[in-house]
Amino acid sequence: MSRIPPELRYTQTHEWVRVEDDGTLVVGITDHAQGQLGELVFVELPDVGEPVNASDEVCVIESVKAASDVYSPISGKIIAINEDLEEAPSLVNSDPYGDGWLFRIDPADPDEFSELLDADGYTQQMEEDED
Repeated sequence: MSRIPPELRYTQTHEWVRVEDDGTLVVGITDHAQGQLGELVFVELPDVGEPVNASDEVCVIESVKAASDVYSPISGKIIAINEDLEEAPSLVNSDPYGDGWLFRIDPADPDEFSELLDADGYTQQMEEDED
């Protein structure tokens, strides 16, 4: 079973979201998602300063198996990207909830965060997807 940290929020498209002390949000893909993709070979990150809406495609992850879109979990502005992934996309495989984060968002409406799935909701959704 994939790791699903209880302190994070999740989307149905397998992104995770963490609130930072300053109110910004860090976004990555879940352990389940990286496991499904396999070894990552390239990550196309969004542009810093780019405004995004919830559910917008914001970056692409390529693995030896397939390419997959990553969606913004909420509306806001991209304020940082994980530049380490340009040289080492495998960080997403080895540490999806830590060094493998993708981007940070300054949320337009912080209340959107509470609408995301909690760990139990995400676990339930994954179980339903397997049926």
